[in-house]
Amino acid sequence: MNIIRKSPIQTLGYGFIEPQFQPPGKDEYYLRNRQNNSGISYRQLNAYEIEVLVRNRNQSDDWNKILVSDAFNPELVKNCKFFGLVRIGKLEPYCLEFKNLRMPVGLYNSTITSSDFGDNVVVDNVNYLSHYIIGNEVMLVNINELATTSHAKFGNGILKDGEDEKTRIWLEVCNENGGRSILPFDGMLPGDAYLWSRHRQDEVLQKQFVAFTSKRYDSLRGYYGMVGDRTVIKNSRIIKDTMIGTDAYIKGANKIKNITLNSTPEARTQVGEGCELVNGIIGVGCRIFYGVKAVRFVMASHSQLKYGARLINSYLGNNATISCCEVLNSLIFPAHEQHHNNSFLCAALIMGQSNMAAGATIGSNHNSRAADGELIAGRGFWPGLCVSLKHNSKFAAFTIIAKGDFPAELNIELPFSLVSNDVSNDRLLVIPGYWFQYNLYALARNSWKYVARDQRTDKTQEIEYDFLAPDSANDIWKALGILETITGLAWFHKNGKTGSESSIRKKGKALLTERSEELDDLEIILPNAENSNRQVIVKKAAMAYQWYKAFLDFYAAREIIGAFEAKPLSTFNRMVAKLPAAGKINEWENIGGQLIPVEIVNQCLQQIRKGAINSWESLHDFYKQEGVNYPAKKLAHAISLYKQMHGVELNSDPNEVRALLQHSILFRKEISDKIHATRAKDYNNPFRQMVYDNKEELDAVIGKLEDNSFILEDRLHLNSYRKTVNNLLKK
Repeated sequence: MNIIRKSPIQTLGYGFIEPQFQPPGKDEYYLRNRQNNSGISYRQLNAYEIEVLVRNRNQSDDWNKILVSDAFNPELVKNCKFFGLVRIGKLEPYCLEFKNLRMPVGLYNSTITSSDFGDNVVVDNVNYLSHYIIGNEVMLVNINELATTSHAKFGNGILKDGEDEKTRIWLEVCNENGGRSILPFDGMLPGDAYLWSRHRQDEVLQKQFVAFTSKRYDSLRGYYGMVGDRTVIKNSRIIKDTMIGTDAYIKGANKIKNITLNSTPEARTQVGEGCELVNGIIGVGCRIFYGVKAVRFVMASHSQLKYGARLINSYLGNNATISCCEVLNSLIFPAHEQHHNNSFLCAALIMGQSNMAAGATIGSNHNSRAADGELIAGRGFWPGLCVSLKHNSKFAAFTIIAKGDFPAELNIELPFSLVSNDVSNDRLLVIPGYWFQYNLYALARNSWKYVARDQRTDKTQEIEYDFLAPDSANDIWKALGILETITGLAWFHKNGKTGSESSIRKKGKALLTERSEELDDLEIILPNAENSNRQVIVKKAAMAYQWYKAFLDFYAAREIIGAFEAKPLSTFNRMVAKLPAAGKINEWENIGGQLIPVEIVNQCLQQIRKGAINSWESLHDFYKQEGVNYPAKKLAHAISLYKQMHGVELNSDPNEVRALLQHSILFRKEISDKIHATRAKDYNNPFRQMVYDNKEELDAVIGKLEDNSFILEDRLHLNSYRKTVNNLLKK
């Protein structure tokens, strides 16, 4: 049955901190006084002010417990009930207006318990306002409940004095069985969530992450909720145990409970109608609208939930948008797009720059008697319409998946591939390098778009948005070896021959390099790509091979040019001599969208184990330093790949560098031409044209090709690139 406790009316508004949790020598307001840094000097009411308040139908259990500033106007407080210590700042005869909501300054028609108010607030029809610190020029209108409990944690995964461990809030990311659970905390970056969710066998490391979080907060009871300056909350029902930043806007919310809602003047956060948010952290600049349900979650800065989206037990990275659909138990890196009501994502690690189409169901196949497995997708993951995937699966960078029901687990190691289900022949088809050949416009535009849309005001992590970066370059390098091997095997098998591993790969390399006509008759099979007995066929292997090699060369050229621009010397030869020597090809790890060499990540983890890195702040300093080091390490990586591919040490061969840079101009123009050509298909395809009466209508609806802003900007970048290279070569 419901337990209804009865206590004397005189206790209403007092005893916020239970006696057993109140430190010796401290009153129940000591944390409140620490939090309230308004600088307002309060005094007690005088007899005249009390008379006016009573005449205006206000009530208080003790008028001596109402403290006010010298600029307090009692005429602006009407029909309110006060309990406990209430402190009120300046009230002046103004009206405040925000988005057509115009209200007079003052406190009206509200029940207020033990709360502080800044200057010139609007509080009207707040049925129950309890234990809050309200900033300056805040508007609170038509709210059922705005209250804080003594054990409020504001969405952080911590415990307060006297609480049992089982009450702690965990986020069960990446896996439905909770085996990768992490504790949410205000300020959690994507890299924090990723590192914590991995290495689960390492008990020392896992305990350190818990200690980092506990160290960030204390376990004291008695913190008040806060509403920052110029925040507007209207027509909302329940807001409980919530910390709200400045300049936020909340309208029509159903329930916000145990939340930290960050907001600043430069990056305002908004919550709209019908939303229910429980146990979470919301970063600055977020947008949450229209019936969203989010439980046990973290939204990094400038992310969006809209149109009935459900986000549960998940971390959503910066500059990401989820609309309409359902996302469970997932860790999502920055720049994720998911816009359709019937798409579903579960138990997944999605490494950014991803897009899920309508009908895509990623997870919850229940292909065993236990909870689902996991899915890991590198950057640029694009499952198409009505794609159904089976866990466990893993995908290299920039994998696009064609419409279909994929019946078995997949391990696609070839980047920039199109994966499709050949149902009629009961086989899987993989076209590596598909993006380069058939949709370079979308690939290049997305990289540009993500940079343009990165609104983060805190760029502690250096997020990589370029499709050609150390992670994808390593995937390409690995794919070259795979293609050489499987092509050689196909040739040996067709000709009834056997050979050593090296001879097989050598033959495959020769066929792919020469684009031999013999390739047309080979059936190239990709082993271990699908957990089934059917064949996985690689199509257009020679095309992919050429693109892969060309982009690795361009990667080296681009990084060298960047280094020369950053530190130009008097002669070209001197700049070449300053290039780093080629070394081993480092493995890189995507740490929440920031690319860091695995060797450096392991050193960082060892420092965490030993206590040299002993807080989230010091780990964030590590991210910052690696962001500073990133260009130099990326350059060394590109040069090492070039050495492995061509056997040339660039820092001792100016002629090779000169030839590489000169050729990169031609390749950069080829990229630009390909971008234009792949977009032009949308204008020249008769099936695209048939819904328009004429070309003029087509141009009016989708815009003229020659006016495409991205293509025009790409041409400018091409010209700038050509000019930069030529100027460097002249040195």
